[in-house]
Amino acid sequence: MATLRLEDGTILADLPAISAELAPLNIQLHHWEIGDDAQLNLLLAKNQLTDDEKESVLAVLDPYFHLLQQQAGYQSRDLIVLHPNVPNLDELLAKFDRIHTHAEDEVRYVLDGTGVFGFVHPDGSQVELTVEAGDYISVPAGAEHWFYLTTQRRIKAIRYFTGTAGWIPQYTGTAIRPRSVLA
Repeated sequence: MATLRLEDGTILADLPAISAELAPLNIQLHHWEIGDDAQLNLLLAKNQLTDDEKESVLAVLDPYFHLLQQQAGYQSRDLIVLHPNVPNLDELLAKFDRIHTHAEDEVRYVLDGTGVFGFVHPDGSQVELTVEAGDYISVPAGAEHWFYLTTQRRIKAIRYFTGTAGWIPQYTGTAIRPRSVLA
């Protein structure tokens, strides 16, 4: 379950409290059950997945995709699998560990591992949200944020898209205050 670290060091672990803190940013956070499908759990336990295995994972969890298609017009989805053996992992992650925005919503459903989204509130304060298996997050277009992996350096997440044109990070130049990895 997600946890939110406020700038003063307070940790929130209650979903309604976290949602209330993120509400001024229009960030949606939910906890969706992954389920107990034996084949799905075997695949999620693997470090690397083939394209066919990724499609199998997506197919099992497509009821969520169909819901998002109906509610918000999402058109496609994929499964990103990051782990320490991914070639050029540091270069890939470096694109997102500075404060930036996107022209489209950034939507993730975490299936395995952990990651940290940082956000800048309108008053300039910053918070860090650690997401893990079962957490669904929607970061609206234009929200100042950043992302990094925890010390485990692994995550599997479904990404949902209305398009792909808005995925280039637009760096804002805002500095990240000293961070603390919540792992």
